[in-house]
Amino acid sequence: MEATTTTTTTTSTTTHHVISIVNGGEESVGENNNSNKEKSRVVKLLSLVPIASCCCYVNLDTRKTIHSIKVGVSLVLVSLFYLLNPLFDQVGENAMWAIMTVVVTFEFYPGATLGKGINRGLGTILGGAMGVLTAIFAQTIGGIANSITIAILIFVSGSVATYFRLVPSIKKRYDYGVMIFILTFNLVAVSGVRVEDPVWEIARQRLLTIVMGFIVCVCVNIFVFPLWASDELHHSLVTTFFNLANTIQGCLLEQQEEEEDAKFVTQKEKEKESSSAVNNKFSLCNSVLDSKSKHELLANFAKWEPWHGKFGFSYPWEKYLKIGQVLRELAAFLLTVGNCLQASKQAMALLRESHSIQLESWEAIGSKVSWALRELGDSIKEMRKLDDDSNSISTKLKAAKAELSLVISMSKVSSLDNEEVLAIASFVLLLSQVLDKVDQLFKEVDELGHLAAFPTH
Repeated sequence: MEATTTTTTTTSTTTHHVISIVNGGEESVGENNNSNKEKSRVVKLLSLVPIASCCCYVNLDTRKTIHSIKVGVSLVLVSLFYLLNPLFDQVGENAMWAIMTVVVTFEFYPGATLGKGINRGLGTILGGAMGVLTAIFAQTIGGIANSITIAILIFVSGSVATYFRLVPSIKKRYDYGVMIFILTFNLVAVSGVRVEDPVWEIARQRLLTIVMGFIVCVCVNIFVFPLWASDELHHSLVTTFFNLANTIQGCLLEQQEEEEDAKFVTQKEKEKESSSAVNNKFSLCNSVLDSKSKHELLANFAKWEPWHGKFGFSYPWEKYLKIGQVLRELAAFLLTVGNCLQASKQAMALLRESHSIQLESWEAIGSKVSWALRELGDSIKEMRKLDDDSNSISTKLKAAKAELSLVISMSKVSSLDNEEVLAIASFVLLLSQVLDKVDQLFKEVDELGHLAAFPTH
């Protein structure tokens, strides 16, 4: 067996590396050669993932450690109300409410902590105020009517508040606050029946200790190595652009490899490798499709965060969610393109050999789409407006749509079988949908640049 010559071509961009491995052997390969080829494909696919994604796994572990330490520090600080006699003399047994506030309020992101703390504060104030009024009103009645009045008001307030919890707009941002309102109202109203101290004094002391715990949570979470949800959402959206671009580029490289290795691989081996090849190429698309809940949660937390870095108040986070939705639609189309190519592999191979389909035009369109996605990702990453010159993304997308008509040689379509014509029509239709989605992304990113007041350069 002749020695195998390996040629490696490396193309570097800002966040990715593409490695193309070409086998130069002329004879049929054995099991060792097949395993080497499989390893080379794995290396190639892994090389398409941005280096920043690998760093995120390390940073995620680091951030988890930082968050754990911050929670421990906050618990120590609020425990001082119990441990130090001068502080305990001021707050007494109500110090447990400060500890409970830290345990239930401290979240991974400062925005989540602020949102939960404000919800807890509003729920405590409203529930405590209504509980005090209920207890005072019941005490003025006296007798058996006291307990009946409290029971009726607890039933009414609990039923009404629970109904409001089910309203989507309230549940999205204020569910925790309504729950705390129900809890506080019941505790204060019922406590007024048995305790001897004035009920408003109990409510005041508990509110003060809750505020102390909330202040500790906010100060530690914001001023000690803050982990901003806005930064993670911004980075996640940028990474999605690069992941989809890498998927398209990986598909192009796979098509080139299939042509070069076609004479070395039998039909049985092709069928065996087909399923795993599609899963490897489009695994990034699957992760994009699963990102909706994560993005919505991060956007909700980002709205609660104070002004920091380049993210100010009233930042257009809803536009981030809109762009994320279009990216998921694009990922779905890319998955369909991959399945279409896989299902009609034999027909597409015959068309390629008969020159009924211009593979060069498909590669040019795929390259333009990949380039456009990277440019859009860079625009959001650097927070700058898109360029308006003749070489802009819009111009190249229009050129790609014009080249789509060159994919098929219409003079030869009439001589094809129905199966081959269906494969071509499906493939071209899906490419057209991909181009439309990229054009929609261009408009959304351009609108984001104006809403967020991105600089031109």
